[in-house]
Amino acid sequence: MKKIIIKGLIFIIIGFLIGNYLFGSKKDLIKRINNSEVYYFLQEGVYSSKDNLNNNLKSLSQKVIDYQDNKYYVYIGITKDKEVADKIKKIYEEKGFKIYEKELLLESQEFSSNVEQFDLLIKSTNKEDEILTIEEIVLANYEEIKKKSSKKE
Repeated sequence: MKKIIIKGLIFIIIGFLIGNYLFGSKKDLIKRINNSEVYYFLQEGVYSSKDNLNNNLKSLSQKVIDYQDNKYYVYIGITKDKEVADKIKKIYEEKGFKIYEKELLLESQEFSSNVEQFDLLIKSTNKEDEILTIEEIVLANYEEIKKKSSKKE
């Protein structure tokens, strides 16, 4: 009886370790297959109409708006670093905004290197105005990359 319980526990532990390894490396596998990288998109909200969008975001000066599936997605920050994402999120939440963090995959090497450099700058400062200025540049860079990729299609 003890042998069966011990074997059962061993199989459960082995199954857990193998499952953890397989599912833990799933993101890495997807990144390698797609040649994509994970970015943290800080989303202010999703709006169904342009009027709602304009009425609710008058106080937000820097933002990127993606239109997908008949909805307007509003992003106020993009980063590759979780620590930077938390820093930006905290700034906006202190201003009264509810911010959601989304992980998205992007394939632009140019954008990737730019974001990495800006992440280093944001990590080196705690001044809110500097962080928001840097993030404004990141958002503008994302808009430019989006325009380039839509011209290629």
